[in-house]
Amino acid sequence: MYLEDLLKEDVAIIDVRTPMEFMGGHVAGSINIPLNEIMSRVDELKEMAKPLVLCCASGNRSGQAAMALSQLGMKEVYNAGSWLTVNAVQSQVQQS
Repeated sequence: MYLEDLLKEDVAIIDVRTPMEFMGGHVAGSINIPLNEIMSRVDELKEMAKPLVLCCASGNRSGQAAMALSQLGMKEVYNAGSWLTVNAVQSQVQQS
C-alpha cells in the first residue's frame, strides 16, 4: 500500500527515534516510542487497534521495528521511512 493511501486511513504514526530527535521535529499527531522501547510496549501498540505507520530519520530503525512487530504477529505494520517523507505526504493528504 502506498504511503499516501495509508495516511488517508485511521492510522497511528509511530516515530521510533530518540526523544531528543523527536523534540527536534516530528509529524503532527505522531507518537514517540523509541526503537529500544518497542518490544516492551507491544501491548500498548496492539491496543491501538489500527494500522501502524513507523518512521524514523532514514527508515533503518523503523524497518527494524516493523520487522520485529511483524514477527510477533502484528499484521498491519508499515515502515514509512523518514519522518520528513511522512510529514510531506501527510501535508499533501490534508490539503486534498
